[in-house]
Amino acid sequence: MNRLFSTLFGSRYHFGHIAMKKTLSLFLAVAAILFTSCSSSGDKGNGTAKPARSSYDNLSIEGFIVKPTTLTATVTAAGTLLPMEETELHTEASGRVVSINLPEGKTVSKGDLLIKIFDQDLQTQLRTLDTRLKQAEITEQRLGDLLKVKGVSQQEYDLAALEVQTLKNEMELVRINIGKTELRAPYTGVIGLRRISPGAYVTPAAPVATIRSSGTLKLDFSVPEKYSHLVRPGQTVSFTVEGDARTYSATLQATEQRIAADTRNLLVRALVQHKAGGNLLPGGFAEVSLDLGRQTKALLIPTQSIVPQARDKKVFVSRNGLAVPTAVKTGVRQAGMVEITEGLVEGDTIATTGILFLRPQSPMQFSKVE
Repeated sequence: MNRLFSTLFGSRYHFGHIAMKKTLSLFLAVAAILFTSCSSSGDKGNGTAKPARSSYDNLSIEGFIVKPTTLTATVTAAGTLLPMEETELHTEASGRVVSINLPEGKTVSKGDLLIKIFDQDLQTQLRTLDTRLKQAEITEQRLGDLLKVKGVSQQEYDLAALEVQTLKNEMELVRINIGKTELRAPYTGVIGLRRISPGAYVTPAAPVATIRSSGTLKLDFSVPEKYSHLVRPGQTVSFTVEGDARTYSATLQATEQRIAADTRNLLVRALVQHKAGGNLLPGGFAEVSLDLGRQTKALLIPTQSIVPQARDKKVFVSRNGLAVPTAVKTGVRQAGMVEITEGLVEGDTIATTGILFLRPQSPMQFSKVE
């Protein structure tokens, strides 16, 4: 039995060992073939591998020749229409409203009574002071007659005259308080929506309505700081409003005389040359177009040729066939073009395409020059 097991297992081990040796020999043969093939393809030709060609060598780009061009500088800005005058109406005194004259959406004249607050207590106080004043004036007159014949002293007469003047001052103060119970129109204008009803108790802190002048409108808009020196009072601007195909005009009236630190813009105010009404309403949005003048020798280049930097802007100029980065300052922008105020001269050739692949002193080969 032992001999039988030995014979069987010994034969199985012998055959397995032979199969493993054959598999290993086959794997080594395949590896040798693959290594020989890779070596022959890599060493083909001169026997050495050639380095990869750089993407920046002989880069074909398009160029643009800088030349003087006539430029009409126009700035477009967003504006807001405002009434010439606008006032939020408040009463000066607290109290119960006894009458209201606030015709919503209608015009009132300067000085018209808009609101009346209860003032019967003040009227009674005024009548009382008036009675006392009449008695004091009679006393003053009598003492004056007696003073002429030395019937009273000068001091007694002076006290009576002082009483008359004091009562007059008190009556004037009451009249002022009565005037505070009346709210009158500060100027001729249109009343907005009223916020109170008859019988309401009002205080100076609560607005009752808004009045706006019904005449000429104002137009407020902002221009960038670099155009601020070109803005002058008297210039004419044109603007359009939403939902109206007509073009309106306005005359520059004044500027804020200060550049806003947060936006770096200059606030400008213009006077609209059109009466309020129709589609021109206070608070409306206006698209403003401001003509800043005409230049006959402006240098314009395509906007895509400018490379923004952290502190400035640059373009690539061709100098003896090599790329030279040059810092520039820009001015007025137009559709696809921008004005160059510093950095370039007439005749310079700049790159308009492939600028992201250019490096300083890299060769520039132009496939097209405009």
